[in-house]
Amino acid sequence: MCRWLAYKGGPILMSELLIKPKDNLIHQSIHAKAMRVPTNGDGYGLGWYDKQPYPGLFRSIRPAWNDSNLHDLARHIESPLFLSHVRASSLAPIQETNCHPFRYNKWLFMHNGQIAQFEFLRQALLAKISPEYFNDLMGSTDSEVMFYLALTFGLEDDVVSAIAEMVRVVKAEGKKAGVTGYLWITLAISDGKSLWGFRYGSDGKGPTLYISPSIEELNRLNPHVEGKFGDFAACLVSEPIGNYQNIWRVVPENSVVIVQDQNIAVNTFQVK
Repeated sequence: MCRWLAYKGGPILMSELLIKPKDNLIHQSIHAKAMRVPTNGDGYGLGWYDKQPYPGLFRSIRPAWNDSNLHDLARHIESPLFLSHVRASSLAPIQETNCHPFRYNKWLFMHNGQIAQFEFLRQALLAKISPEYFNDLMGSTDSEVMFYLALTFGLEDDVVSAIAEMVRVVKAEGKKAGVTGYLWITLAISDGKSLWGFRYGSDGKGPTLYISPSIEELNRLNPHVEGKFGDFAACLVSEPIGNYQNIWRVVPENSVVIVQDQNIAVNTFQVK
């Protein structure tokens, strides 16, 4: 399982969340707490939005804790909306195209979890990806397949419905193949304006996901960031960071967090 962080709010340097707080994401790449194996050393990635029409993307197969490039980028890139991920590989090889986030036009997508027995479902799931998107798929992870399935099912028009259909199809194909078809996900998705976070487990045991519930509490993460988040900010994480980790709210099982404008909604995520 991997670790990730997604932020939307006032423009800040990435280092304010990725480097400065206690138990930050880089620390979690080697000392994660809320998972069976503490190491996420199979690469990392940054995706961010700025004044350009499409998001920036940087990915590397080096471990996040041992790459000075990551520290330098985080201390120089300022953004109002960014995603970052540290990877623990399962079946897919360690290569840049398998590092998260994944990008399609203005969309960014990253994932923690897995499709159980993906090797038995991969061919059938790939066949369901629309030709419109198929040639943009560059890696070999179950995560990227989920992204392009969701695009096929209308992600660009309705994120929640597209993710629900993706989950339904994965489970259905698992049943056809005679395997469990279990799916465990936390997802972060953005179009540069809004941020969506999903927590789902087909067996009711989705990976952990937390949200900072208010600007006041987010400002308490680190005394050096007081006031830098502006009037509104939201941060989603695989596991809490900062000096006051008890202030992070657990996102319930089978939920979707929607951060739009200056509003945060946590809704039930239903799969028919």
